Amino acid sequence: MGVIIIGGGIGGLTAAMSLHAAGIDVEVFEAAADVRPLGVGINVLPHAVRELTELGLQPLLAETGIATRELRYISAHGQEIWREARGLAAGYDWPQYSIHRGRLHMLLMVEARARLGARRVHTGRRLVRTEQDAAGVTAFFADGGQARGSVLVGADGIHSAVRAERLPDEGAPRWKGAVLWRATSVAPPFLDGATMIQCGHHDLKFVCYPIAHNPDGTQLINWIAERVLPADTPWNREDWNRQGSLAEVIPHYQDWRWPWLDVPALMARAEAVYEFPMVDRDPLPGWNQGRITLLGDAAHPMYPIGSNGASQAILDARVLAMHLGRCGGDWAAGLAAYDAARRPPTAALTLANRELGPDVILERVHQRAPQGFTDLNAVISQRELAETAAHYKKLAGFDPVLLNERESYTP
Repeated sequence: MGVIIIGGGIGGLTAAMSLHAAGIDVEVFEAAADVRPLGVGINVLPHAVRELTELGLQPLLAETGIATRELRYISAHGQEIWREARGLAAGYDWPQYSIHRGRLHMLLMVEARARLGARRVHTGRRLVRTEQDAAGVTAFFADGGQARGSVLVGADGIHSAVRAERLPDEGAPRWKGAVLWRATSVAPPFLDGATMIQCGHHDLKFVCYPIAHNPDGTQLINWIAERVLPADTPWNREDWNRQGSLAEVIPHYQDWRWPWLDVPALMARAEAVYEFPMVDRDPLPGWNQGRITLLGDAAHPMYPIGSNGASQAILDARVLAMHLGRCGGDWAAGLAAYDAARRPPTAALTLANRELGPDVILERVHQRAPQGFTDLNAVISQRELAETAAHYKKLAGFDPVLLNERESYTP
């Protein structure tokens, strides 16, 4: 069996290394000619760290990112609503890492080239169409080249050429008015230097967490400012590399100055800010079309709530490799098992994120106590907070007990 992967991002490269480890011939084709460490920070949750650990990558993650120890939810008035341990501190067998997306991407690219061979990981190869027949699938590229395999995997992101060929009338991703301004700032650590905070409410939110230590004692801190704009506001094609304006967003946070964090001061330290409309797509009734399947954002683009985008792509990659590795050459059975295992939970997660996922507790507190509170228990019970957090972990696949006990995805 030979597998063609279209897209050399986090999901595509993880899939390539996982398939290679399963003894399957694999080749990656990335559209970008120059792969650089772009983007800002992301979280790799324990269920995804487990998969990267089983690929032998955890030491590199530990060198590159920060092991997150705690998550806190904070109101727009700086009042704590909820806190919970994360990673090893929460009883997982694997850490949670906060890491620069570009550094993670480059780490995976270097490892994929080393394991597969540099000639098996191509850049500057933009897909234009595919053809299937009884013997295999052929990918045709803009440079005139072709590739032939038993299976083709579209791991080419929210603007997937593989998905668009199958659904030419799907249109633009779904946008409901929220825009993210994302950046990194070099600043002194806040709290314990390993905490992720989510502040505010649905219409105005701020998230930040450290993603790297600096030799001088400062940290590289990732932050996201989210605003909901009027419904008739025009929006541009989302792109992690489109520069935004700090002046558009920082005035809305001028009062968010607390003893443990000065939000506008942190934002002002950013060298560059990137604007990203928060979008997703409706879940598909099936990912497979003959010998072709989808993975990651090409399959299930979802709102970046709950820190799940990259982690779900990594899970897709590992489950795909597991089923193709176990199918005894019956690629159709392998793809069917992959679809059955991954499509329903990611569809449920996409819909849950539209309802704010675990961040719904911020909105509930804001709606019940818009001017702040003196007694949190009079606004929301500890039971409601705990149940909301636990429900999302189970939905997303990182309940600590279930994760620690489930089978390995290594074939």
